[in-house]
Amino acid sequence: MRKINKVVLAFSGGLDTSVILKWLQDTYQCEIVTFTADVGQGEEVEPARAKAKQLGVKEIYIEDLREEFVRDYVFPMFRANTVYEGEYLLGTSIARPLIAKRQIEIARETNADAVSHGATGKGNDQVRFELGYYAQQPDIHVIAPWREWDLTSREKLLSYAEKHDIPVEMKKKTGSPYSMDANLLHISYEGRMLEDPAKEPEESMWRWSVSPENAPDEAEYLDLEYVHGDVVALNGEKLTPASVLEQLNKLGGKHGIGRLDLVENRYVGMKSRGCYETPGGAILLRAHRAIESITLDREVAHLKDDLMPRYAKLIYNGYWWSPEREMLQTMINASQVNINGWVRVKLYKGNIVVVGRDSKTNTLYTPGISTFEDDDGVYNQQDAAGFIKLNALRLRIAAESKQKK
Repeated sequence: MRKINKVVLAFSGGLDTSVILKWLQDTYQCEIVTFTADVGQGEEVEPARAKAKQLGVKEIYIEDLREEFVRDYVFPMFRANTVYEGEYLLGTSIARPLIAKRQIEIARETNADAVSHGATGKGNDQVRFELGYYAQQPDIHVIAPWREWDLTSREKLLSYAEKHDIPVEMKKKTGSPYSMDANLLHISYEGRMLEDPAKEPEESMWRWSVSPENAPDEAEYLDLEYVHGDVVALNGEKLTPASVLEQLNKLGGKHGIGRLDLVENRYVGMKSRGCYETPGGAILLRAHRAIESITLDREVAHLKDDLMPRYAKLIYNGYWWSPEREMLQTMINASQVNINGWVRVKLYKGNIVVVGRDSKTNTLYTPGISTFEDDDGVYNQQDAAGFIKLNALRLRIAAESKQKK
């Protein structure tokens, strides 16, 4: 076993990472640095400090990364209208590159020679974290306990915690029926009851949203203001990126928006059933496409749509720091220069309805040309005959060939 002097551990303070902390100390006889990232999971992160201290950790990092998360990761992703496999808004995927980057920075600051995470050997997160580590520091040593130890169940983890006097809030064999992950963009649910894709999730599972049936009977209107493809104001109030997403989550959840029940294809090769709540993200996606509809050139819009699935797969699979993702991002960002204006949406019982959009400076929509009424003086309808015949040429040739057979 390689001699390790110091490890930076991505530490939540929960059962898994608390056991990992003690296991690292015992297995590698090394010093531990804990890093807890606040990316808007909605839980107190300070208890992680007390837990780390109780387990003998001297260097403890707890950092608020919410603004950086939305500004530098979520918003750039939504500029591309990114959706994985037609439905998933990549809430878990997009948080990992930021956490990995900061973890490596802390490793450098503390002269650590290894990093560690609590992702399991069956999931995508191990790939996302470790690709992020290696992209930032090629020679970093990675310790993935779930691929090394024999603590392969919750019961074994609880037994280990009890044996080593590790404080655990719930030393029961029951606990939460789901594995959950949350940040400012979404909350996810996996495992246990959800492993049967034929069973409908219990209503009590959902944390952020009411069911559409129980949503208000009156619709609510929102005005979103855009500058270079990003929302900068909501209902006339200027907001930071994180504040925008926080407000949209509350409003969308109130109206039963953003629920998803999905069987997805994991990068590691298996299918997995997960449920997600992404109310703010669902609104952002719909509104962004609406502002692009009047400000983005047709061929640019279609090219973005062609490339988006590739871009989404890169993020899902953990390649945020890859040169191809960065190349695509440069193109996407360039497409957003003129995406300025406002969009009005109506929220009602699980639905997001675009009811207005405008751009005073960059609209490509010209009512005088689009109208069916008076002659616009620009578009000669007779020109369409030649346009159609030229485009029909190959179809006519194919038809004549078939008739000769």
